[in-house]
Amino acid sequence: MNKNKVFLRQAQADDISAIEQLLNLCYRENKGWTNEANLVGGIRITQNELATILADSKHYFFVYPKSTTGTRIGQETGELLGAIAVKITEDIHDKRHAYIGMFAVHPDLQGQGVGNVILQAAETFATRHLSDQNKPSRLTMSILNHRPELLAYYERRGYQLTGYSEPFPEDDNNGEPKRQDLRLLQLEKLVY
Repeated sequence: MNKNKVFLRQAQADDISAIEQLLNLCYRENKGWTNEANLVGGIRITQNELATILADSKHYFFVYPKSTTGTRIGQETGELLGAIAVKITEDIHDKRHAYIGMFAVHPDLQGQGVGNVILQAAETFATRHLSDQNKPSRLTMSILNHRPELLAYYERRGYQLTGYSEPFPEDDNNGEPKRQDLRLLQLEKLVY
């Protein structure tokens, strides 16, 4: 995979439909190795939820648009090949950290290094926004338990389990769990 061919830009309102299609494809359909289809049914996200996220000044949502030549020089086709979100938050001790989520790579491109490039770009962006020369930047994310291959991928990227987990939310906003023991595991990476 030629890393120069992955061009990310900040998502715009015009991207909402394509983001919805990509996230629901990558998370809920049984395609690619990163899907959750055997663990969670229903939709992953709605256009209304995406509009709220894009309007939130703490959220930065990046997309990798497909173009006619495969590079940023070509004309965008309207289809998205990847996406990732970074939310800058503060904890109860006024310490800022970045939560990385809604990370998706089109199933046709999985295993070709595209995800590594997208994740690295999001980490670099987050680290620059959190930069404090006296402290490391804290990056967090959540993954479903019962996904050892996904956990191994993030561990290879420097993330570690924090020991914190919570039940998968059953609020009809995140899909329908297919297992009673479904939990979200928190991962953390400190970047100096």
